[in-house]
Amino acid sequence: MRLDRRLLNRTLLRRQHLLDRVDLDPRAVTAHLVGLQAQETLSPYLSLHARLRAFDPHDVTRALEQRTLVRLLTMRGTIHLLPAEDALVLRRWTQPVMDRVQRNHADPVPQFQRALVQTPPRGTWNGSGRVVYEPLEDWVGAPLREPDVPEIVRRYLRAFGPGSAADLTTWSGVTRLGPVLAAMDDLVRHEDGDGKVLYDVSDGVIEDADVPAPVRLLGTYDNVWLSHAGRDRVTTAEDRRRWMGPNGGLGMTIFVDGWLAGLWRIADGRVDGVQLFRGLSAAERGELDEEVERVNGLLAL
Repeated sequence: MRLDRRLLNRTLLRRQHLLDRVDLDPRAVTAHLVGLQAQETLSPYLSLHARLRAFDPHDVTRALEQRTLVRLLTMRGTIHLLPAEDALVLRRWTQPVMDRVQRNHADPVPQFQRALVQTPPRGTWNGSGRVVYEPLEDWVGAPLREPDVPEIVRRYLRAFGPGSAADLTTWSGVTRLGPVLAAMDDLVRHEDGDGKVLYDVSDGVIEDADVPAPVRLLGTYDNVWLSHAGRDRVTTAEDRRRWMGPNGGLGMTIFVDGWLAGLWRIADGRVDGVQLFRGLSAAERGELDEEVERVNGLLAL
C-alpha cells in the first residue's frame, strides 16, 4: 500500500493518541509510547496531558516515588520517562548509544557508563532539587535484562509506524536495524510517496486521511516528531527551522490540523507568547483558545 504524507500524518497521530484523548493511566500510555521524552521536566507532563482525557500530574509524581516510573538516559542518549520494567530492557539495548556519546567526551561521564536513575524530587510535578543519581538496578530492585529486539521493533511500530530502519535509528540511536526488520516475517510492507519501503505490524491500522486532527500544545521536545528520519510527517522543513535554535528548540510546540504550526512559552504560570507560523481559521482559533485554557488548568495545579 502506498501511503502519502497525510495518511502517514493521521496514522501517526492515531497511534500516538493525539487524534482522540484516551482513558488510560499515565504509566500505560508511557509504556505504549515506549517512553516519553523528558529532557525538560515539564515535557512528559504536557505529553500525557495532550493524550489523556483526565490527567492528574501528581500520579506521575507518585509513580516516580514508588519507583514504577523512572527517569534515565535511554533513546538517543537523552533523558526519558519510562516504566521500570522497560527501563531495564531499553537501557541495556541503548548502551552502545551511550558508549558512542562517551567517546565524544574527553573525560569519562558516569551517567553514560552506568544505568543511573534521576531520583525524586527531580522530575516530580512542581518539584525542585539538585540531580541525585542511583543505579537503576538498585532503585527498582531488579537486574538489567537482555532485550528482545524484534519485540522492541514491534512496539515502536505500534506507536510510531509504519517506519523504516532509518526511522528506528532516529528514534533510538541504535544502528544496524535493517537486517532485523528484513528478517521479521510477521511484518507487512508499505511504501511512502517516494516508493521507500515502510514496515508495519500486521494489525497496524492505517487512519483515514480525512479524519480531523485537533489542536494540541506539546513540549519543546516530544517523540511524536523526534522519532522519524524525515520529520515531514508532522512538519515542513521551513517550520522546523523556525523551531530550531543553535542550542535546541526555541519554544514549546503548537500543532494545528496535525502539523507544527507555532510555538508557545510560559510566563507567570500561564501560556504566553504564542507565535503562529500561519493564520488560523475561526474554528482553529477557537480550538487553540480551548486548548490554551486546558493547559492553563494543568499549570495552575
